[in-house]
Amino acid sequence: MKLASLKQGRDGQLIIVSRDLTHAVHAHHIAPTLQFALDNWPHVEADLAHLYRNLNNDDAPDSFVFNPELCASPLPRAYQWSDGSAYVNHVELVRQARGAAMPESFWTDPLMYQGMSDRFLGPNDDIEAADEAWGIDFEGEIAIVTDDVPMGLRTEEAHDHIRLLMLVNDVSLRNLIPNELAKSFGFFQSKPASSFSPVAVTPDELGEAWHDYKLHHRLHVHLNGQLFGRPDAGTDMTFNFAELLQHIAKTRHVSAGSIIGSGTVSNKDRSQGSCCIAEKRMLEILEQGAAQTDFMHFGDTVRIEMFNEANESIFGAIEQRVVRYQHTYLDEDLNHHAVHPSTKR
Repeated sequence: MKLASLKQGRDGQLIIVSRDLTHAVHAHHIAPTLQFALDNWPHVEADLAHLYRNLNNDDAPDSFVFNPELCASPLPRAYQWSDGSAYVNHVELVRQARGAAMPESFWTDPLMYQGMSDRFLGPNDDIEAADEAWGIDFEGEIAIVTDDVPMGLRTEEAHDHIRLLMLVNDVSLRNLIPNELAKSFGFFQSKPASSFSPVAVTPDELGEAWHDYKLHHRLHVHLNGQLFGRPDAGTDMTFNFAELLQHIAKTRHVSAGSIIGSGTVSNKDRSQGSCCIAEKRMLEILEQGAAQTDFMHFGDTVRIEMFNEANESIFGAIEQRVVRYQHTYLDEDLNHHAVHPSTKR
């Protein structure tokens, strides 16, 4: 199945999208939201699948043209968003460029952080930032969505707990990261709201491209309309999604609707390009002695998409523009005090 959420309220309105991403149909009579569907999957899966088959057979009379611009992320908010760094060659490259040694444990024990999940950006929503100096970057990734996962899950049990896959733009503010990591307490301000592809798909939709708990298709990333990278997501993935899921469930039960990201997709074959600016800058430092590529400026756009063997978009595209954030309340407050100086404290 292919599922999406129209923008409505905090949790969206669930729709089913045709395999070719051209049409959709409301599913609110089965499940009002995607989170509801995940919470009640054994009871709603068959009805959702039946409606999906009817839609693809042109037998859904209430279908309408699918417009991803009307979509929130499939889960507009989630109980948990945990992002790994499964492509360890990416981590090694970044550390090498700044002269830092790579702990051997990085190859055997996944890196993971817990990110902001109370509000995700829609796939076409602007990326807001108050200052270009923060080092605005995109990160093209793959993510899974889980059902309820018991603590102590083994990798061989992961198959029954991966409900959906999506694409991710894990927005990063690179120049805020060093000071945060220096505190030895992890990311916070440097990791604002992420965005996800318009459509989430069940693993069976991916056919033979989904095996060994990896998605074996290229992830296409364009910056300002120019190809930036197209690495294969199934190549050089040190930790597969079963291993990431086992890692997150080592000490806790995981609730349905939790999202686990792969980290930036990266290949050792550098001719395939990169899925984030930071990686390209690190390559430039190693090869030329200095970074040549700027982080994103206001007005820049990024597009992240994946295609099947027939060159058909699988998830739809994440396509976003970076804009300057204006704090409306602050502006109003400043204007108010300018007009009414007696209100100053």
